[in-house]
Amino acid sequence: MRTVIAGFVLSMVFFGVGCRESAETCLCRERILKVSSTTSVDNTGLLKAILPPFEKRTGIKVQVLAVGTGQALKLAEMGDVDAVFVHDRIAEAAFVESGYGIHRTPVMHNDFVIVGPPDDPAGAKGDEVAGALKKIADGKSIFVSRGDESGTHKAELRLWKAAGIEPEGGWYLESGRGQRLNLNMADEKQGYCFIDRATFLTAEDRVDLEILVEGDRRLHNPYSIIPVNPARYPEAAFVEAMALVGFLTSAEGQKRIGEFKVKDKILFHPDALSPE
Repeated sequence: MRTVIAGFVLSMVFFGVGCRESAETCLCRERILKVSSTTSVDNTGLLKAILPPFEKRTGIKVQVLAVGTGQALKLAEMGDVDAVFVHDRIAEAAFVESGYGIHRTPVMHNDFVIVGPPDDPAGAKGDEVAGALKKIADGKSIFVSRGDESGTHKAELRLWKAAGIEPEGGWYLESGRGQRLNLNMADEKQGYCFIDRATFLTAEDRVDLEILVEGDRRLHNPYSIIPVNPARYPEAAFVEAMALVGFLTSAEGQKRIGEFKVKDKILFHPDALSPE
C-alpha cells in the first residue's frame, strides 16, 4: 500500500501536479529536496549512482546531508530536512510515533561485520557475534567504536548488551567519527571495529584489516526512508519527498540499488518489492 501511495505521488510530480504555484512557474522554479542520510549510503557512492535519474526526470534537486542516523533524525526533528534515509528501526519507530515523520518505507538492507587485523589476536574469526565480542573483551584487544549515537553505534551497543558485556577500559576506544574515518582509526590501531559490509568493501584496499565475523542473523542491517510529517512541518517539501520514496521503491529504483556493485559484489539488497 505504501508503494502504491508513493507511486501516485511520484506521478503527480512527473506531471507537475501538486505544485502550489502556476504550472509555468512550477516548471521553471528549481525544486529542492533536503535529505539527511546515514553515511554508508553516501560514502559508498550509492546515492551518486541512483539519484541522477530521479533528478533528471522530476526536476527535483536532492541535497544530501550525510551524517550518523542519530544526527540525521535530529536534523529532521528540527525541521532542517524534508526526509531521512537511515538504518535504525528502533529510532525510526520512535521518530514516527512522536509525530516527526510519516510513511516509514523499507528500501533495502545489507549487513554488519566485525573487521580486525589479519593475525586476529583475540581469536574472534568465524565465531558468532556474541562469542567474538566476548573474546575481544576478555583479551582486552583494541576495539574502535564510533561512539556517536549513529545507527551503527547503536547496533553495536545492542550486541554488546546481548552478549552480557559492558565495554569499557583502555582497550575500548570511542572515535566520535563517521563510518570510514572510524575504520581508518581501527586500521591505525590495528584493532577491531563494527562496520557495515558496503562501507568496508569500498575501503578495504586502503586498510590492513579483514572481515572476521559475518553471517550472524543479528547483523542484519535494514534501511528505510521517512518523509517528515507535513502536519508538523508545513514548509517541508512533502510531495518531493514522497516522489523520492516512490522512485526508490519502484521497480526501476530497486533495480538500480540491486545493480550497484563494487568488485562485482552487491552492496545493498533491495527490499521494497518483497515483504519486510
